[in-house]
Amino acid sequence: MKVTRVPAIAGAYLFEPTPYADERGFFCRTFDAEVLRSVGLDPNAFVQHSVSRSARGVLRGLHLRSGAGEAKLVRCSYGRVFDVVVDLRTDSPTHRGQAFFELSGDTQASVYVPAGCAHGFQALTGTADVSYRIDRPHDPAEDVTIAFDDPELAIPWPLPATSMSERDREAPGLAEALRHRGK
Repeated sequence: MKVTRVPAIAGAYLFEPTPYADERGFFCRTFDAEVLRSVGLDPNAFVQHSVSRSARGVLRGLHLRSGAGEAKLVRCSYGRVFDVVVDLRTDSPTHRGQAFFELSGDTQASVYVPAGCAHGFQALTGTADVSYRIDRPHDPAEDVTIAFDDPELAIPWPLPATSMSERDREAPGLAEALRHRGK
């Protein structure tokens, strides 16, 4: 498994497994505790695993957690997504940095998103399944959502947003969301 630091986001990593393909399909390891330890991450910190399924054009995010935040390991297990990470940690050397990835079921690559960073994605295929390993149980009271189209962030979403949750549709801009996060 190849591990690459994400230069735009301090503490973020891209994990790229090596799929072994033959006439049956492929097999690959998508999680390896020793590989995580090799870059200083605790594989036992992940306490919850979730999956979302989205149709082409569906946009989810931008999301982050207030309080201690939430680190996550994100992978597209089927289909393709445009994945976004924004560093909102005020003490980070990459504060306000952005990183974009195309994650796909073909590569099974994972992105480690440090706590304090916003995350979102848009489905690029008819069906896209995204798996999340998170380091804290989900508490909806700590959810913070930022408008996907905030002009200050100017994220280059590749498709028009065909569908999103009411929470994402009505999300405040970056400045207001960050004020809320501090409460």
